[in-house]
Amino acid sequence: TLPPSTRATLNSLNKHHSAPLSDLNTFSFHNVTPGSYLLDIHCHTHAFLPLRLDVSPPSSPSGNLSIEAWETFRGNDWGNRGEKVSVVNPDTGEIVIVARMAGQKSYFMERSTFSVLSIFKNPIILLSLVSMGLFFGMPKLIENMDPEMRAEWEEQQKSNPMNALMGAASGQQSGGGGMGNFDMAAFLAGSGNKEEKGGNGGVVRRRGKGTCGWL
Repeated sequence: TLPPSTRATLNSLNKHHSAPLSDLNTFSFHNVTPGSYLLDIHCHTHAFLPLRLDVSPPSSPSGNLSIEAWETFRGNDWGNRGEKVSVVNPDTGEIVIVARMAGQKSYFMERSTFSVLSIFKNPIILLSLVSMGLFFGMPKLIENMDPEMRAEWEEQQKSNPMNALMGAASGQQSGGGGMGNFDMAAFLAGSGNKEEKGGNGGVVRRRGKGTCGWL
């Protein structure tokens, strides 16, 4: 299934061999001398992992070259060998080297499509929907509550300090004192209301860093 333009190369420091793809989907290299080579398969449709090939001289004058292959990658230390991929075929005694494909090459970027479901995958949209559900659903829940439970809930809301803070921030003062007299601007400025007794039994109220008067 590979295109006819597929070829393989054997490279070392001072040697270079190239072989085209044959009809049997094999690569034949001629006049290869012993040494260490980097095997690359060049194909414009598929990408293959590079291999390290070590070609050793024959043990006897009539013997064949000994070949061992390992997977490697660009930038890897040459002395750091990876997984061995050379296997001896028990039927023929030939050395079979398996070149693993890394993936299919793609030269075009897929056009993005619009989907309504992608809107609901946005976390901001989900938080907005939950907030809207609470905003419109909470009054309905309060109306359907038991009168006693509703009165207890309203009493708890009145004693909630956050409600007093929000009322003070909006300029509303409650008549109960306490948190109702809370000055948000003075609190954020880092100053508060301080009371000190005067020399004649009066009380001097200091408000932040402003002027003071006698009470």
